[in-house]
Amino acid sequence: MATTNEGFFIAKGEHPLYLLPSMANRHGLIAGATGTGKTVTLQVIAEQFSALGIPVFMADVKGDLAGISQPGTASPKIVDRIAKLALGTFPFAGSPVTFWDVFGEHGHPVRATVSEMGPLLFSRLLNLNEIQSGVLSAVFRIADDNGLLLLDLKDLRAMLDHVGTNAATFRTKYGNISAASIGAVQRGLLTLEDQGGNLFFGEPALDLDDLMQTDSEGRGMVNILTADKLLQSPKIYATFLLWLLSELFERLPEVGDVEKPRLAFFFDEAHLLFDEAPKQLLEKIEQVIRLIRSKGVGVYFITQNPLDVPDTVLGQLGNRVQHALRAFTPRDQKAVAAAAETFRANPKLKVEKAITELGVGEALVSFLDAKGVPGIVERAFVCPPHSQIGPVTPAQRKSLIDDSLVAGHYENAVDRESAYEKLSARTVVRTGGGTIPEEAPSPGPPRPGRQPESMFEAMAKSAVRAAGSQIGRQIIRGVLGSILGGSRR
Repeated sequence: MATTNEGFFIAKGEHPLYLLPSMANRHGLIAGATGTGKTVTLQVIAEQFSALGIPVFMADVKGDLAGISQPGTASPKIVDRIAKLALGTFPFAGSPVTFWDVFGEHGHPVRATVSEMGPLLFSRLLNLNEIQSGVLSAVFRIADDNGLLLLDLKDLRAMLDHVGTNAATFRTKYGNISAASIGAVQRGLLTLEDQGGNLFFGEPALDLDDLMQTDSEGRGMVNILTADKLLQSPKIYATFLLWLLSELFERLPEVGDVEKPRLAFFFDEAHLLFDEAPKQLLEKIEQVIRLIRSKGVGVYFITQNPLDVPDTVLGQLGNRVQHALRAFTPRDQKAVAAAAETFRANPKLKVEKAITELGVGEALVSFLDAKGVPGIVERAFVCPPHSQIGPVTPAQRKSLIDDSLVAGHYENAVDRESAYEKLSARTVVRTGGGTIPEEAPSPGPPRPGRQPESMFEAMAKSAVRAAGSQIGRQIIRGVLGSILGGSRR
């Protein structure tokens, strides 16, 4: 792989352009119109990360990233690019890959518990208004206060039914809970189930450590989420990736400045994350992006138009690869001008003009230097990947799934005792405060290779996600840390 002491060799213009590992957690942007080479650029950067032992997570929205698992071939275009950039000996090699799929069809199943997702992200999934979101938050809080685990959608449905039926007894402590709001949430859950949400919520939940593996040669695992079908439900897609980012942010310890990231996270179709996002959610996204670099995670947004990313987030993306943009409409022209303004000026280059002239695989590139200062933008050709461009065969995919480090762990869902079972199995004792008699849930069957969560651990997760601010999360972590033995911040 083309990795030197100067960093990852990504492109070459007047000079070779290197992405420094020590600056790779300062985030980045890969932008450009359809067909200009964004996917190949993503592949080139991802395989360089992997070669240096940095695990990668990325969503395959078009089905053509799986080829990174196989050695490339010397096609005429590749040979021409190798010669043009004077790359000399160019070995072809694949990267170690783990395939994931929310639907469990083309990769290991990916699941999260309802509690882990939390009321804020659920509100976005269900397109709830402010009042309905408040009611959903109260339902989560009531479940926490009474030791009722929310693991899958039937748990949440049962909890909604219970709270709706007993709304009067909960009103004093938790506020007004209207039947109309409960009904709106229930209808939203029906739609979510129709889109496959029932496959995503449950156990065994995704263990973040499984995304941060290296192979026997020390290469970082490239985790590929099969997302072509998932993208048909854009809110589920965007919310899932945001949930994953939030989990990394909340669970990983602070590491400060590092020689290389602990994980590189590529967020394709980034506009879906920000489209119609309410202010509260945008603030959370901005906060996560700003602070997650200190956890050793580099986030790279891939999008057609730089205007898809809010300025508060765009300003945090220090490593830039800008492929061609078209300027057919006023919005296109505005995007070209905006993209040009984000680069450090090059007196030899008319950036705004160049953006519309770039060929396929050509880009305007600016990476951070060792002091964190953006480099002068250069017009450059992106290096070809060492791995295969395009999809793999079903047989190749199956072989990789069967031989992966997590083979067999996520394939079988586990349904242990939680809110649905407890509320179905006994008659609720109504008291003046509307509480439910405390009763420790049965641990149920253990998950293969891992111990099941205790009630305290599950409640801790839910409480952390329900906290509305960073200060609130830190306070809750401090309180629950003593219960859990201080293993998490």
